[in-house]
Amino acid sequence: MGCPAIARDMRTFPTDQHSIAFCRDLLAGHVPEEAITFCAYLLPERAAVWWAHECLSHLSDLFDETDLQLLALVRDWVGEPDSPRHRAAVSAAAATPPTTPAGWIALAAGWRDNGSAVTATMVSGLPFPAAHAVNAGILAGLARVALTDRFSVLSAFVEMGIQMAEIEALGQSADAY
Repeated sequence: MGCPAIARDMRTFPTDQHSIAFCRDLLAGHVPEEAITFCAYLLPERAAVWWAHECLSHLSDLFDETDLQLLALVRDWVGEPDSPRHRAAVSAAAATPPTTPAGWIALAAGWRDNGSAVTATMVSGLPFPAAHAVNAGILAGLARVALTDRFSVLSAFVEMGIQMAEIEALGQSADAY
């Protein structure tokens, strides 16, 4: 966790633990949402955007048509990130201020894709990595979940992120999404 950006998003101090064990300890800790944050930074950017898409897709009944369209744009972009059509659509979506969970994820894809969205949406004059937007999008989506269900949904999201991190570690990421 030597990344300055993650230090802005998390308060838990790093340990010598393996990252997966650390993430599970975060989930079991006082602020389990930090496990979401850690996963957002742990995963490579394209994988993190896909993970966020998958998380928010499980909450699709909580979103309006605009968010569903943004999620579809992100899905298409992850499938073909080099497609000029998908890149243009994501860049256009990312150029607007993120006001919804899917808006944050579209911004993450735009930041990861070409960085042009970064200049349009700088926070305090400092650009944040795509992981910051992934984290914000997932946590904003999670905030829409009923309190009684929130921890189980959060846990499922973290376990999905851990599985993706394990796949990445095995070098199988190109076939995973």
